[in-house]
Amino acid sequence: MLHDTQEPLINIHFTGPTQKMHMRLCRLVGQAVADFSMIEAGDTVMVCLSGGKDSYAMLDVLLSMQSRAPISYKLIAVNLDQKQPGFPEHVLPEYLTKLGVPFHIEEQDTYSIVKELIPEGKTTCSLCSRLRRGILYGLAEKLGATKIALGHHRDDMIETMMLNMLFNGSLKSMPPKLRSDDGNHVVIRPLAYVRETDLANYAALRKFPIIPCDLCGSQENLKRQEVKTLLKDWESRYPGSGDSIFSALTNVRPSQLLDRQLFDFSSFTRPV
Repeated sequence: MLHDTQEPLINIHFTGPTQKMHMRLCRLVGQAVADFSMIEAGDTVMVCLSGGKDSYAMLDVLLSMQSRAPISYKLIAVNLDQKQPGFPEHVLPEYLTKLGVPFHIEEQDTYSIVKELIPEGKTTCSLCSRLRRGILYGLAEKLGATKIALGHHRDDMIETMMLNMLFNGSLKSMPPKLRSDDGNHVVIRPLAYVRETDLANYAALRKFPIIPCDLCGSQENLKRQEVKTLLKDWESRYPGSGDSIFSALTNVRPSQLLDRQLFDFSSFTRPV
């Protein structure tokens, strides 16, 4: 059920460090939205909330931008309650009601499915992600959403590229805007230009009611966590290396790689 509200959104005036960080996030998100044409006039954006710092900040900034955007669009906050033991199911409805934003809580017991199919000690992220994605696509159709906003940030994109290079033999990451394989959905990542440290600082300043992930976030054997540690070590030894890696995602030279599907090497002939 969609929980709508007739009350105006709460207008919070920030001061000091909170205002400074809020303005920084709005600038970065606004730049990403503009660069990749993420939101268009008349859009209904389904903002996916996990209860973590990233998605809280994403909703916060999108609401702030909506109030002064030159175009009109709607926001619907959505949370997937995966029925994890001890999940505080009251937290998000209370927060979103107070905020005054339309929201929908979808209850699907994916927790039991993942625990049944994944052996103890193995990482659950891949299956969990596929199940969530399918449910979210269905919800977008049900709610009439034209865009699905996910809270992946700049560091997620860098880590994903490194994971694919090191373990999957592919050169790819998380695009800021993506059309689903069936062509029916558009996924956007408004936090594409935002560093994770800024999101953590903002969450602490705003005192978001963080809900920890007991399904995958607590796993110690995640390759992503190892890559995160590796990147932090590089950044401490070679300051600016993270910026350089992120810039590489925007500066691709197909002719300097080995992918024959991207560049027609066979068209080269001997000089006459």
